[in-house]
Amino acid sequence: MNFLLLFLFWIGWCFMPIWCTVFCMNLVSIMKKVKHEEKTTANTVWLIISLTMIMWTTASQAMGFE
Repeated sequence: MNFLLLFLFWIGWCFMPIWCTVFCMNLVSIMKKVKHEEKTTANTVWLIISLTMIMWTTASQAMGFE
């Protein structure tokens, strides 16, 4: 395995639970704010960032271990 694949595996193993927790917490927060018609900009940005990191890590690991 080259260094990049090892690095991506490490990111996926160590940070995936953190990104998933951030994603879920922001999703719940957005849903509560929408119910009360509050501003959701900051939560939406964090939701997008965390989902992008989850998908990027998953795709990188899937492509790297073929």
